[in-house]
Amino acid sequence: MSSTPDDTQIATKRVRLSREQRLRQLLDVAWRLAREEGTDALTLPRMADEAGVTKPVIYNHFGTRNGLLTALYQDFDARQTAVIDAALEACAPMLERTARVIASSYVECVLAQGREIPGVLAGLAGSPELEAVKRDYQLAFIEKCRKALAPFTGPKGIMQSSFWAVIGAADSLSHAAATGEITIEQAQGELYEIIVAMVSRSFHA
Repeated sequence: MSSTPDDTQIATKRVRLSREQRLRQLLDVAWRLAREEGTDALTLPRMADEAGVTKPVIYNHFGTRNGLLTALYQDFDARQTAVIDAALEACAPMLERTARVIASSYVECVLAQGREIPGVLAGLAGSPELEAVKRDYQLAFIEKCRKALAPFTGPKGIMQSSFWAVIGAADSLSHAAATGEITIEQAQGELYEIIVAMVSRSFHA
């Protein structure tokens, strides 16, 4: 009789993940490492060790360290977009409610990643990968805000420069709240006031 029963052999076989499942696993490992040790720990060899996979698997998914950091930013972006979309869909059609949803959702999404997102952005500073991904996200966010605020906007509309100013303020306020320089409520309240003021100016431009 064999000393290793068939059911034990089956149980000990490694589960084969789909590419999408493996990517999700690797991103979760990367977020944990970034949270616990900072983004300097995010090297591809370290990722392979932490995820329990071979180095070729890591390189196949990300290619380079910048590729890994870019994938993390895209993952954050996708979750932020989903949260804001759901909040806007459930929002009452009023300027105050819409502005509050945009401001609150933006800040909450950044804070949900704690210090990791500033670290990811710092690690990608100046890289063409980040610039392309970040700009695509920013333009999509601008159009989302323009559409959501359109029913409350004056006849001349809101200038593109005003939306870029809102994005700059949103990032700065969110990161200040993440580092404890200001409270979450202060960040959300200030961003709300900026959005409402932007819409108000569209009636007087």
